[in-house]
Amino acid sequence: MANVRVERTDDGGFRATNARGAEVRMGGGDEDGVFTPVELLLAAVGGCNIVTVEPLTAKRGHRLVRLAMTVESEKIEPNLLGPVTITYDVELPSEEAGEVYRAVAERVHEKYCTVSRSLQEGTEVRLELS
Repeated sequence: MANVRVERTDDGGFRATNARGAEVRMGGGDEDGVFTPVELLLAAVGGCNIVTVEPLTAKRGHRLVRLAMTVESEKIEPNLLGPVTITYDVELPSEEAGEVYRAVAERVHEKYCTVSRSLQEGTEVRLELS
């Protein structure tokens, strides 16, 4: 089971902490140095894809010279995002590496990225109040 704890900090900001002690600061978008919750969602989509594409491409003998991406979405309602678009930015060492990378990236997007698949399938979010 995956979980994070999200809490208000003493300075009035917010922090998410995982069981391994990693922290991410977040806020409403008007502060420097913090992510908004929507940005964290987009980072989760990108992170899930890229940390899966990298080892699978390298395992097939093709380490990409540069591997980065931009993940973006617009709000279509005040509290609803429209489609999320992932745009890879890669530098390929060879044409063959490009074929492998594209096949891996498509497979990861369609089958292996838990975050993207959960969004596409519409994972239920439950609320429990104490």
